[in-house]
Amino acid sequence: MPVVLDPDAAAVYKAFQEAGRPAYETLTADEARAYYSQARFATNPEPPELARVAPLAIPAPHGTIPARLYVPNQLRRRDGLSPALVFFHGGGWVIGDLDSHDVVCRQLAAQGALIVISVDYRLAPEHKFPAAADDAIAATRWVAANARQLGIDASRLAIGRDSAGGNLAAVAALAARDGNGPAIAGQVLIYPATDFAMTHGSHSEPETSVLLTHSVIRWFRDHYLNGAADIHDWRASPARAQNLAGLPPAYVLTAGADPLRDEGDEYAERLSQAGVPVTYRHYPGQFHGFFTMGKLLRQANVAVSEIGVWLKGLG
Repeated sequence: MPVVLDPDAAAVYKAFQEAGRPAYETLTADEARAYYSQARFATNPEPPELARVAPLAIPAPHGTIPARLYVPNQLRRRDGLSPALVFFHGGGWVIGDLDSHDVVCRQLAAQGALIVISVDYRLAPEHKFPAAADDAIAATRWVAANARQLGIDASRLAIGRDSAGGNLAAVAALAARDGNGPAIAGQVLIYPATDFAMTHGSHSEPETSVLLTHSVIRWFRDHYLNGAADIHDWRASPARAQNLAGLPPAYVLTAGADPLRDEGDEYAERLSQAGVPVTYRHYPGQFHGFFTMGKLLRQANVAVSEIGVWLKGLG
């Protein structure tokens, strides 16, 4: 599929190329995390002011899962309780943390007028599959079980995020459907990774190998998975789930210059065919990762605003 970057996206891509940053696949995981962490200062917009930001520690079989709670100044309440979004950051299951996605969590809390809980799941290669999936499922269940103490209306609990985080949100939604809850009001899947087979056309088109290159995706995959057998496990590849019926309403976003474009598009189509209400938004001139770059990319702020509206529409 021919892809033409929007002018601002093309300028950002050119700047990254000229900066001479090393490719992640040439680095150790710790080195890649440091580079990723520093990049946010150049791309993240100014964060909105919130009423409260506080750390959380979610109990889990292996110890605790660090998390962060965001409460906006304007908060929708019903009987004293508010809707919430459980947020899983992107980063290929290898990089990213609470700080790398702090600004976008603040934006979503403010735009959606809801509580956001960001989850710092375990990363690979130190913790391979299914560690991240297990943490996402455990965190979602804990938030639902402790909703009232957190000021959250458990009937208005959504989950979501981008890339690897979108993958974990899709997995958590499937686990909730098949594991006696909790009830999930909606899932936000921003250029989600849904199939580790990587056989869709967008995984081989030269035009999609922008920032998130084809070789970087393989590097992420090899760090996260234990071997080829994991590809077929729905907890790694939610698209491998045979039945998508009964899942919560979904907002699915894809970008034109993104290796994950086609699998995100197909997952949205399968959800719709299974009777799941789907809002699908495609940004043809943007690349994978644009959503957090609101300082440089106007469409990032448009996307955040639209998702905030969608979250409000859940109730």
